[in-house]
Amino acid sequence: MSAKTIILADGSFPVHEIPLGYLKNAERIVCCDGSAETLLNAGMIPEAIVGDMDTIKKGTAKRFSDRIYRDKDQDINDLTKAVTWCIKRDFRDIVILGATGKREDHTIGNISLLAEYAKDADIIMVTDTGILRPFLESCKVPSFPGQQVSIFSIDSETVITSKGLKYPLKNRKLRNWWHATLNEAVGETFTLEFTGGPVIVYLELPE
Repeated sequence: MSAKTIILADGSFPVHEIPLGYLKNAERIVCCDGSAETLLNAGMIPEAIVGDMDTIKKGTAKRFSDRIYRDKDQDINDLTKAVTWCIKRDFRDIVILGATGKREDHTIGNISLLAEYAKDADIIMVTDTGILRPFLESCKVPSFPGQQVSIFSIDSETVITSKGLKYPLKNRKLRNWWHATLNEAVGETFTLEFTGGPVIVYLELPE
């Protein structure tokens, strides 16, 4: 449970020991705007605060004025601004926390953006229930027997074949997000062979 860079979004703050372990063992923590308040309440200090600063308290903004990076671009969200900030500084080993909960539209948007971020960074999203990992090409995925697995495609033309899942996928065309969900790993790894766009794999956290 370690990563060089944690990006803390302004969704639900983690409570599970695995995402909290990532947070506590990080080399640096980059906050998306108002998530800085939550991090401070948890007794930790951000290395940077990135966003349009529409939700951060004035006192916090003044206290950490030396590490605020304001970006007023309204065409992208604060999470994308934080990821871009990290990539520009060559911080490419990234774990995103706090990107789900509170609002479903933010959650769906944040998860789908993983496919974009994966082009430039080694990045995952960790929640209190699972890990979301993007893949740009066919892959072998570490797992454990009985682990719940769901696969999402951003591209409706993606065709996928799996090995090592309880319900095999064979040249399955993923026309909608639900088409490869609610599966299960049967061993220590499973493989996904696919063409078309990237996929995002949800992996249940171990108990």
